[in-house]
Amino acid sequence: MEAIKSLAGGLAGAIALTVTHETLRRFVSEAPRMDVLGMRAISKIMRKAGKEPPADGDLRTWAMVGDVVSNSLYYSLAGTGKNAWLRGGLLGAGAGAGAVLLPGPLGLGSDPSNRSDSTRAMTVGIYLLGGLVAAAVGSALASDKDE
Repeated sequence: MEAIKSLAGGLAGAIALTVTHETLRRFVSEAPRMDVLGMRAISKIMRKAGKEPPADGDLRTWAMVGDVVSNSLYYSLAGTGKNAWLRGGLLGAGAGAGAVLLPGPLGLGSDPSNRSDSTRAMTVGIYLLGGLVAAAVGSALASDKDE
């Protein structure tokens, strides 16, 4: 049962991250473009496998679905219980730092998450938000058993 609660928290964190990212990218010029990084990653992997990536519309859908699934699993590590908030915060901050520091060395380009100080701050912030939402939901669901 705790695993289901952790997964529910992870899904909530991933949805919070995705909704925040999509809102920011539509209204803020310096917003991070994690969707672009996802599309580049999928294209790069498919080309190395000798396959042609789908057209941009489908590729973006694949990237969004992949982001929600992978972020849900990642944020579910925040779990439940008294240390969920600490784990969620550390997971979020770690993911944000990785999203800023790793795309360039991985050959995905650094501009989508590392374009300016504002872009870097928003990148870390939205991943931190996801971790904290996962912790909040996991903690709230865990407290249900106390009632």
